[in-house]
Amino acid sequence: MRKIIGIAAGAAILGTIGIAAPTAQAAETPCSPQAKACLQLHTNRAWLADNGRVTRGPVPVTVGRPGHRTPTGTFRVQYKDIDHYSREYQGPMPYSVFFTSTGVAFHEGSLRAQSHGCVHLSHSDAVAFYQALRPGDVVEVVN
Repeated sequence: MRKIIGIAAGAAILGTIGIAAPTAQAAETPCSPQAKACLQLHTNRAWLADNGRVTRGPVPVTVGRPGHRTPTGTFRVQYKDIDHYSREYQGPMPYSVFFTSTGVAFHEGSLRAQSHGCVHLSHSDAVAFYQALRPGDVVEVVN
């Protein structure tokens, strides 16, 4: 309790002498300000953004395994399917947000297993990406 009071008092003193206490800053993305979703492959991280301002992230992801690499480039959200099932890979893809014409999507999936090119997100992050992204939104995938 004393430590908390001391920290609060210290911040108040800084404010009265004209020094601002440090504030938490959201990490910047490695993508352009036009990207509503940004994916960095080599760090397995993704972000949601609005005009370059991070609104969520970075969040952990898993991406495509060798032979099924997640493509790099600038894409647009094609469509969304909250309860998608992959006939090709015989598995559920909840909260899918498709952003390539070849079926690559953000969706809920294992953060321990690589995919067939899609971007796996935790349940809460998949819900957030599904709710935030709309058809036509820019998705950038960088190395």
